[in-house]
Amino acid sequence: MKKSRGQWILSVPSLAWLLALFLIPCLLVFAVSFRPSGPYGGIGEGWTLETWRSLTNPSYPAIIWRTLWLSAATTVLCIAFGLPVAYAMARMSPAWRNRMLLLIILPFWTNFLIRIFAWRTLLHPDGLIKQVLVQLGLADPNAQLLYNSWAILLVLVYSYLPFSILPLYAAAEKFDFNLLDAARDLGASRLRAFFSVFVPGVSAGLLTTFLIVFIPVLGSYAIPDIVGGPSSEMIGNKIAQRVFNDRNLPHASALSAVLALIVLTPLLAGLVLRRWRGNATGGGRAA
Repeated sequence: MKKSRGQWILSVPSLAWLLALFLIPCLLVFAVSFRPSGPYGGIGEGWTLETWRSLTNPSYPAIIWRTLWLSAATTVLCIAFGLPVAYAMARMSPAWRNRMLLLIILPFWTNFLIRIFAWRTLLHPDGLIKQVLVQLGLADPNAQLLYNSWAILLVLVYSYLPFSILPLYAAAEKFDFNLLDAARDLGASRLRAFFSVFVPGVSAGLLTTFLIVFIPVLGSYAIPDIVGGPSSEMIGNKIAQRVFNDRNLPHASALSAVLALIVLTPLLAGLVLRRWRGNATGGGRAA
């Protein structure tokens, strides 16, 4: 009991931090979504479901779908590119490992918005990438590289790739690479050993990468606004528009609540499934 009490005492600051800066703000956002908007902006008096009914607008399902597939595609591509890099870094000598870490962290030394505007310049019709692709015959002179979902995906992967490499490298650094040699001795090819032994061995890093990349991308609005344009809006753009332009805080809160539900539903489902499997395994062992 003393040990349990000590653990609770040590956890109180973290729990208070999460309660004050996560749980209470989320509850306030959900509560504001059921209030009407004020005639001059802000929050009106009383309670209503009209804000939630307005989300049935036909344009919102398309925006939600665009947000989901861009977030999922960004996460998958970041993991696909980050896994080989993390594997190679974990097998390097300490000196080269430090150099690679420096190169990965180097983009953070430049302002986030400056990097997005740099990509906008590169993808511009008169930009370097367009000219090179046209010269190589890989793009039509009238092709538009900006203001579409593919431009958003490209910049999202560029922006969040370092966030995927670092947790994957942290997991790969602790991996016992003798297991790969054992798999090779048992007849597995390099590719089979990589996917059957290494990938499950860094599953903790994969989960961390998923959380670090997928959740922030869901709420991204700067990248779609700068390189995507009005025809490629994501939920984050609509929330920013409702807050800054329309000053319709209940509508912005409803959209934020939808975004929170999109994030929390799979996490809670995974937690319940894991607990159910644990109970089933425990029951089977007891039987």
